[in-house]
Amino acid sequence: MADATNKILVLYAHPSQERSEINKPLFRATQQQENVTAIDLYAEYPTFRINIDKEQQQLRDHDVIIFMFPLYWYSTPAILKEWQDLVLEYDFAYGANGNALEGKTFMCAISAGGSETAYQADGYNHFTLRELLQPLEQTARLTGMTYLAPFALFCARSAFEENRLQSHIEDWQRILLALSNGTLDIAQATTLPKLNGNLNTLIKD
Repeated sequence: MADATNKILVLYAHPSQERSEINKPLFRATQQQENVTAIDLYAEYPTFRINIDKEQQQLRDHDVIIFMFPLYWYSTPAILKEWQDLVLEYDFAYGANGNALEGKTFMCAISAGGSETAYQADGYNHFTLRELLQPLEQTARLTGMTYLAPFALFCARSAFEENRLQSHIEDWQRILLALSNGTLDIAQATTLPKLNGNLNTLIKD
């Protein structure tokens, strides 16, 4: 293993944490990982007054950027959109001199209430999860970041009762460790519909 480690920034956004059975424990597990800075945006900015300079410096200081959120109405929670609008400024994230994010890695860790079959062309939601996330994928492309497939939990409302939560958290911890120590196959991770279910081939021993 190389001596160099990648620093990971996880931006967590959940507007109703008291009702969260998935994202809250996932975020807590994230906070315990080495080389990970985990920020609860709603706790950090309860009035939505985002410190742009601070957030931009956080981005400069990390190699991997992760949005963690429940998929609400096919998009991110409000504060995460506000964060994007304010922090990803012209001449910082994009534009003639906006290369601060170039070469970094970006991905999303998401929970979705519906089943995976609902997120298909012939399913209830008509689009795959990756298709619905295309605005974020294009944001990564515009800012020069490498976009990885999402890490997703479907049927999130029943995951706790069906005892799927712990294995989901353990898979997430494996991904964070692999991202940190450089053992995740980035090229393959960019092509998949989701990272889940592919970890044994994605992570090199």
